[in-house]
This record gives sequence, C-alpha cells and structure tokens, in this order.
Amino acid sequence: MTRFVQAGELRIALDREGDGPPLVLMHGAEASRQMFTSLVPHLSKHFTVIAYDQRDCGETEGPERASTLADLAGDAQQLIKALGLRRAHVFGSSFGGRVAQALALLHPRAVDHLVLGSTWPLPRPYEELCPDARRLGDLRRGLPATAEELATWFFPEAFLRQRPELRRVFANARPGSARSARRAATVQTTLEEGVADIVAPTLVLAGELDRVVPPGVTLSMAGRIRGADAVLLHGVGHVTAMQAPEMLAHHIVRFLKLEGAKP
Repeated sequence: MTRFVQAGELRIALDREGDGPPLVLMHGAEASRQMFTSLVPHLSKHFTVIAYDQRDCGETEGPERASTLADLAGDAQQLIKALGLRRAHVFGSSFGGRVAQALALLHPRAVDHLVLGSTWPLPRPYEELCPDARRLGDLRRGLPATAEELATWFFPEAFLRQRPELRRVFANARPGSARSARRAATVQTTLEEGVADIVAPTLVLAGELDRVVPPGVTLSMAGRIRGADAVLLHGVGHVTAMQAPEMLAHHIVRFLKLEGAKP
C-alpha cells in the first residue's frame, strides 16, 4: 500500500516492506519505484525495504522549477530522517546510482552501505563516458514511436522474447510534458565531488549485456572507491531489477550481510 511522507518540501510516495536493517532503493531516470516490484520480495526477507518515487517521478510531484542532483540527494536524506532512521543501506540503479553517489558524498552519515548498479561515476557526464549516448538521446526524444527500439537498449533480445510486453514499456512516455522536461534537465546535472571521495563500503554491479551503460564504465568505479567490491552479472542487461531480481538480490544480500558481520 502506498504511503506518503513529508520530507522537506516534498510529499514523497513510497512502499515499505519487510523487517530488519533499512534498505532504500533508488530508481532510474525514466522509471519509478514500480521497477523494483519483482526485487522487493527477495530483499524484504532480510531488510526493511523502502522503495520511493523521486521528485517528478511516479506519484511524487516536484516543485515547478529546475532541480539538481544535489536536490535529489537532499530529498533522500530528508526521507531517511522523516522515517525516523539515522541512516540506511542504499541501492541505486542507473541514474538512481548517481543519486546514491550524491547522497553518499553530500550526506555521508545517512548512508550505511552502498550498492551501485548499472551506473556511471560522478562527476563525469553520461555523454563523455558512453559512446552511444547520442543515439540513445535520439530514441528518447522520438518516443513513443521509438519505444520498441529503445526497449532493446534496456533489455537483451532473449529476455524480450520471454517478456514481449516489455517491448512497449516506453510507449506511454510523454517526453513533451513540463514534468518530463524538468526531469530530463535534472538528470543532466552533476556535482563537483567525485566517486573517489565516497567513504561508505560499496558494491558495484554491472550487467554483461548492458547497452545503456557499458559494463566497463560501471565496473571501473570499483577501482576508484576504496575497498569496493565488483560483480559482473552474466547474461544480464541494463534493468537488472526486472530481468534478474533473484540474482541481483543474492548479491545485495550477500554483500550487506557479509559487510554487516565485519567488526
């Protein structure tokens, strides 16, 4: 059941499920907390899982002005505080991984352990790191006509044959709305701080078949974050939480339980 929590200036929509240490899930650029529907049952056996909609996404409305990555990090920090928590584990997927990095950099006391999936390192922009960024941008601007081609970037073809309804998952996008324009502008913002300054214990996960963020881009982050672990998920594309939720949960649980057991 959807809950709403007042966190600073935002009324944030969220789902909370399970029992145990808190684990906050951060969704990608075009997504909402619904992308974690298949993942949450695997995680809620071990954690209190909090999946929320970022500003201008899902059921969370944003102020009618431009926002930044720092604003999103502040929203997450305010959410953790509003829920009565001192800090939480955090998992961020794709652009959600950028929000998670920003939270860990700007509000380090709010983050216990950090898991970054299918994302790219701060402060560098997406276009600098991902050679096919221009084509992907063209496909996004061409929605809904380009929905089926765009889906092949986010999911491997073999998986789309199993889940053909996902070929049209982007068909309802309305890129021309004021809300989506604000969101697109927010996604383009960055920080001065970089991934090398993260101090939280960190796990980095990349899909072997990811076309949106090449796995080498994601995995390279582990070499810049002190003590970070890295895992390549074989046969998996960009949206790991939907394609391989059990595999993803296994690695998240293993990391958080193992790290939590260390003195």
